[in-house]
Amino acid sequence: MELTLDFEWIEAVMLAGVRMIAFIVIAPPFSTNAFPLRIKGMLALGLALAVAPRVTTGYVSPDTGGFIVSLVLEFVVGAVLGFLVMLVFSAIQSAGALIDLFGGFTLAQGFDPQLQINGAQFTRLFQMTALALLFASGGYQLIITGLANTFGAIPIGGGVDLAVPLEAITAATGQMLLSALQIAGPLIVVLFLADAGLGLITRVAPALNAFALGFPVKILLTLLLVPLLFVALPEIVNSITRTAVGDMAGVG
Repeated sequence: MELTLDFEWIEAVMLAGVRMIAFIVIAPPFSTNAFPLRIKGMLALGLALAVAPRVTTGYVSPDTGGFIVSLVLEFVVGAVLGFLVMLVFSAIQSAGALIDLFGGFTLAQGFDPQLQINGAQFTRLFQMTALALLFASGGYQLIITGLANTFGAIPIGGGVDLAVPLEAITAATGQMLLSALQIAGPLIVVLFLADAGLGLITRVAPALNAFALGFPVKILLTLLLVPLLFVALPEIVNSITRTAVGDMAGVG
């Protein structure tokens, strides 16, 4: 009994798997520690087999040195794409951090080993809600589809022009900061007006010591107004998911 192995097919799938695993380890929602490493590896292997018909067509096996270079290039491409998606989704986490800062919750800041973020209550709450919405809405499927489509724009072993992803990362950073301000902006304005009102009261009647009410008032306003942001969060996650997929396509 003879067993014939198609080494070119195996090499192509292996290169695709390297790009997949580099992406999954960095990009949300798969980067969270809720996914064990073996599950991430199995998911990367399954996705590599799913795109095998696309990546194996026209693949020519290089020599040993060329194959090692291709492995490094695929890891870089997957890491760049994953970082780009992570950067876009950081807008929601940054919005939560702004709310914690202006609402007075940063005193309870701590590190969450599950989500691998350092922040207070709303930073972690916004991040967990965004991840939950990604799975509930099927947004993760859109991200995987965008990753699979990159094999058509960036063939395996071909590398990528670093000027293009760096430009995309720069634009995504500005968009992330703008999105964070747009999400948390209304609440920040209300909290600023509350501080200004307490300052005016203190100026008019210093004996009242209105600033002593600053923390309780801002915490109350934050707890009353944050539910309004959660109403809009599904649409925000949907928009950010499409932006992340578009940025991945732009890199190619």
